[in-house]
Amino acid sequence: MQLSLIKHQGCATPFLRHLLDFRVYQTRQRSQCCKIACTVIRHRWMKRVPVFCTHNTTNKMISTQADKENIDMSKFPVERIRNFSIIAHIDHGKSTLADRLLELTGAIATTDKNKQVLDKLQVERERGITVKAQTASLFYKYQGQTYLLNLIDTPGHVDFSYEVSRSISACQGVLLIVDANQGIQAQTVANFYLAFEAQLTIIPVINKIDLKNADPERVEKQIEKVFDIPSEECIRISAKLGTNVEQVLQEVVKRLPPGVVANIALFGGYLSKGDRIISAYLGKSYEVNELGLLRPDEHPTDRLYAGQVGYVIAGMKEVKEAQIGDTLYHQKHLVEALPGFKPAKAMVFAGMYPMDQSDYSALRSAVEKLTLNDSSVTVQRDSSLALGAGWRLGFLGLLHMEVFNQRLEQEYNASVIVTAPTVPYKAILSSAKLIKEHGKEEITIVNPAQFPDRSVVKEYLEPMVMGTIITPDDYIGKIMSICLNRRAVQKNMVYIDDHRVMMKYLFPLNEIVVDFYDLLKSMSSGYASFDYEDAGYQAAHVIKMDILLNGKPVEELTTIVHKDRAYSAGKAMCERLQDAIPRQMFEIAVQAAIGSKVIARETIKAYKKNVLAKCYGGDVTRKMKLLKKQAEGKKKMRYIGTVQVPKDAFINVLKRKDK
Repeated sequence: MQLSLIKHQGCATPFLRHLLDFRVYQTRQRSQCCKIACTVIRHRWMKRVPVFCTHNTTNKMISTQADKENIDMSKFPVERIRNFSIIAHIDHGKSTLADRLLELTGAIATTDKNKQVLDKLQVERERGITVKAQTASLFYKYQGQTYLLNLIDTPGHVDFSYEVSRSISACQGVLLIVDANQGIQAQTVANFYLAFEAQLTIIPVINKIDLKNADPERVEKQIEKVFDIPSEECIRISAKLGTNVEQVLQEVVKRLPPGVVANIALFGGYLSKGDRIISAYLGKSYEVNELGLLRPDEHPTDRLYAGQVGYVIAGMKEVKEAQIGDTLYHQKHLVEALPGFKPAKAMVFAGMYPMDQSDYSALRSAVEKLTLNDSSVTVQRDSSLALGAGWRLGFLGLLHMEVFNQRLEQEYNASVIVTAPTVPYKAILSSAKLIKEHGKEEITIVNPAQFPDRSVVKEYLEPMVMGTIITPDDYIGKIMSICLNRRAVQKNMVYIDDHRVMMKYLFPLNEIVVDFYDLLKSMSSGYASFDYEDAGYQAAHVIKMDILLNGKPVEELTTIVHKDRAYSAGKAMCERLQDAIPRQMFEIAVQAAIGSKVIARETIKAYKKNVLAKCYGGDVTRKMKLLKKQAEGKKKMRYIGTVQVPKDAFINVLKRKDK
């Protein structure tokens, strides 16, 4: 390209020098069927308007067919559909790889701002983690054929393993991502076995090969030793830089079998706008108002065919009508309901109450909407003398509980009080009256305040988990010490390479649910990883411990502890409550009690006014009289005053400081 400009003879004037100050930029533009690379020449004064534009290259993109208003889904038979998930340990680069795949297939524009594109929740972006599994449909051209790839990006934290199991149920293969620096971690092992048990095709991908300390050869040996996958099948990539990401898509097409199941999935026939469908769960009939693909945003289509994945809007009036795992079928063709997912099992329970009881209705609506989006949360109505009406919620773990609470505050502007988390215990009853009342001999207790007395129980059962710890061998001694301190029993220990050890322990769930993970990270300088799975119930000597403030039991702080740890646990809780509860105008006695026996006590001193400040000498009896009057007033305030417990104290008081 040539530019013809008029110059003053000799040296240009300052004004002309500024007038002729052009800048050259390289940019990319998208049209309906093309991606166009352009050279844009702008004057430095003009920040938006281009002066000249020249087209350099034009690249056709098959994926931009999705930019059209409607997509002809009949062009994608089952043979050219692949359904796959991305699974990995937390922070191994799943979301970054998903961003590159979206860019490579043209689902989103290629910019430096593409970070966690599929993570739509505010809490996900703030914490840098994936909480909800997200889907996207990609169009990829390989060897002259266009393929429809349905991608699911999954969470990596152990609390959200239910999301991973749901995603795996909807796929024919997985990309198992492993960090080239950290190697195999605990959740890597857990996710592998989820996919292996589901008989899915597993493609190992070693990510972050661009890091200075990356050692892909060592990681390949770990994968071969632990998972029995040949090192030749591993793909080395850098999702951040885009290195070898194209090969990942090629291997997905070549290795994975054609697929059928995912988000809404058609097992047979086709679904069109205007069709009448019936929910097998409720038996209600609906009209299809809209259907389409997720790319990753909603993209309407006229029809979806067998083997394809998408979304449907059918005019459901209440959020409870849309049940995850439900079967929808055409009104004229009655079918049997398809088998659903394995239901999530709540591992942690906590009470949730509105800060103000006038907000109960609004909070109830918010909880209902969030539980639709997160079906792993169980909800049961509850009430408290101190906090009023609320709910007893079941979560998959402590992080799950914190994320749920944070979403309530961010998305619905709800202010709530969450009580101390507990785990579900079981009791085998000996009283014929109670057996008749409950209708069975074995009952489950999720609220410590309802823990039955020992006199009516044959034995108590506590939940157990099989924990997997992977750590450098430098920290074995410290980790074994804290595991034994948490009543854990060692089951296995093997070296996965020259310097890393995988240990298996049988833990009581109550010992790890609150702060074990944080303590493990602290003890190992952040290098150890932890994962656990349900291991049933085991008989245990557990008792109920009440916390009293000025002689009044605080139901929300009632906990279940092992008999041998009752005194130390009670003393520690009283000490932490002493620090957590602010001083009042009256003295507060903080006590831990088992039944009627007080086992530990701490005292929060009252604010005290110096009533003797105005006395400058005189008879001592006057001073004694003033002090006695003040003491009587404090005593009266103690009887009628209420102790305010800060909302964060309910969780903080349970955190232990093991040495």
